[in-house]
Amino acid sequence: MDFIILGLGRWLHIMAGVIWIGLLYYFNFVQVCALKAAAADNTGAGITKHVAPRALFWFRWAALVTWLAGAMILGQHFLDAFLFLKPAYYPIGIGAWLGTIMFFNVWVIIWPNQKKILGIVTATDDEKNKARRLAFLASRTNTMLSIPLLFFMSASGGIFR
Repeated sequence: MDFIILGLGRWLHIMAGVIWIGLLYYFNFVQVCALKAAAADNTGAGITKHVAPRALFWFRWAALVTWLAGAMILGQHFLDAFLFLKPAYYPIGIGAWLGTIMFFNVWVIIWPNQKKILGIVTATDDEKNKARRLAFLASRTNTMLSIPLLFFMSASGGIFR
């Protein structure tokens, strides 16, 4: 039974992670440039009205599912990894912390600021400009953190054998 739960947890963790990181890369490598081009000819409404809100929905919930599934996989070893209590769990502990920082950025910085940018929450032009900068920086930080995160996720596979 543990094998099935662990297997399903890994599958869920990987699938949600692919969605999360895939959308992160989409936002940073595709949408940002597309919005700049669309602003030049005033055609960005389709992106900001229809695409971005849907993508952000999947982005933030994939972040939550990825984090929760990762915690589930760690199970009784969660504290060993998260608090670096045993050397065997150091790699996954680093991955867990990177994922936690990224998760925090999504829910506490990116999403609240994107709501202002997209007009979901009322904001002045100054507040929107500040929100754009904060969301941009948090998103770029997550992009950079995703590289070591993926390494540490894959480097720690042997501890669960």
